Amino acid sequence: MLLSFITFAASAQQINGSWAGTLKVQSASLRLVFHISKTETGYTAVMDSPDQGAYGLPAGNVTFTNPSLLIEAPAMGISYKGELKNDHITGEFKQGGQKFNVDLYRTQAQKPEERKRPQEPSEPYPYYTEEVVFKNVKEGIELSGTLSLPKKEGMFPVAILISGSGPQNRDEELMGHKPFLVLSDYLVRRGIGVLRYDDRGTAKSGGVFKTAVTADFAQDALSAVEYLKTRKEVNKNKIGLIGHSEGGLIAPIVANKSKKTAFIVLMAGPAISGDQLLLTQQVYIGKALGKSEAEIQKSKSENEKAFEIVKKYSDPAELKANMIRYITEISQNDPAKPEGISQKDYVEGQVARILNPWMTSFIRYNPEPALEKVNCPVLALNGEKDLQVVPKENLAAINKALSKGGNKNSTVKELPGLNHMFQECSTGLPSEYSQIEQTISPLALRTVSEWIILKVN
Repeated sequence: MLLSFITFAASAQQINGSWAGTLKVQSASLRLVFHISKTETGYTAVMDSPDQGAYGLPAGNVTFTNPSLLIEAPAMGISYKGELKNDHITGEFKQGGQKFNVDLYRTQAQKPEERKRPQEPSEPYPYYTEEVVFKNVKEGIELSGTLSLPKKEGMFPVAILISGSGPQNRDEELMGHKPFLVLSDYLVRRGIGVLRYDDRGTAKSGGVFKTAVTADFAQDALSAVEYLKTRKEVNKNKIGLIGHSEGGLIAPIVANKSKKTAFIVLMAGPAISGDQLLLTQQVYIGKALGKSEAEIQKSKSENEKAFEIVKKYSDPAELKANMIRYITEISQNDPAKPEGISQKDYVEGQVARILNPWMTSFIRYNPEPALEKVNCPVLALNGEKDLQVVPKENLAAINKALSKGGNKNSTVKELPGLNHMFQECSTGLPSEYSQIEQTISPLALRTVSEWIILKVN
């Protein structure tokens, strides 16, 4: 969704400790802090991105052979390779095919900024929860999650929560918020069971995230449906899906493959083709940031042509060659190019970002045919101030597709004043997400739960 966070670390002969640096991306700067600890077998690390409200993120693999440091966080598509030089580390940070020169300096470990999240529930919960593992048999992947039920004994309707783009844990943890934890708690207290799970290759789930595309995530969600059918506490005729963002793209695919799906809820679910969604998102965010119309249209035109290349060429070698040629042509004097990076590396980074498997698949995908085939009850919600999945275009497309397919059991609503995360907000910009105390608006929670209760009773 957005460029992530990162930071790194080292020490003269002792690399353990806290190290900080600044990642400069175009006109923005992100502070990065990396905390490295010595273990019996090597090193471990966690990272903070204070400007994004993210703390204690597990870094994954840490290798230090004085003076070389390598930090890899594959779930986030991040790596940092550096060299320890007395009191600092010089190195290169990579994410999504882009490279940035980042220096790290030793710093005092700071307590993470306290952020109030008043909606997050605390244990003990007044309902039953169970750690579960289920298998995507088709790919041999084990996925880990939490099944929450109103009571340990009984038979209940259950909703499966499907997360948005990027590696998400079962709480859909993002920008210091845990939306799926809050949504799950709200639903279970009202008699609706919930299964939420870590994305493949994330947290406790197996598999590889970085090579997966939307169709793969749909297979994971379908595996969750099949798992619930084995549970005696689950009413097999009342299993539904709640998808947020890309999860709203996935839910119709799963509903069409699992014909007894009781309902689907699309929370900011895309309904226009991937290329058009990205272009629209870019225009609306650009306007909210105060960019000039000329800047917005120039960027839109350049991206439009890049997306056309993705859609035109199916052969990987031909696609890459044409994309390299195009990006080289338009980036000769690109002011967005980070300092200290060669033209060749910059082009390669841009090409890798566009041609990674998920992005290529997303650009080519049109969700309308899948929506047309959905015949179960559908609730589609968007926040009025959503700048990522813009309500006007997407809700209209959902309405059109469902009507074309003859679905007469659908509800489409635009919720006033809410952003892409369904928070009450000012501008709708992603930069607000971590600053807002509220995780999900009570209006959104109430709308989802009341609609589901109506459909399963």
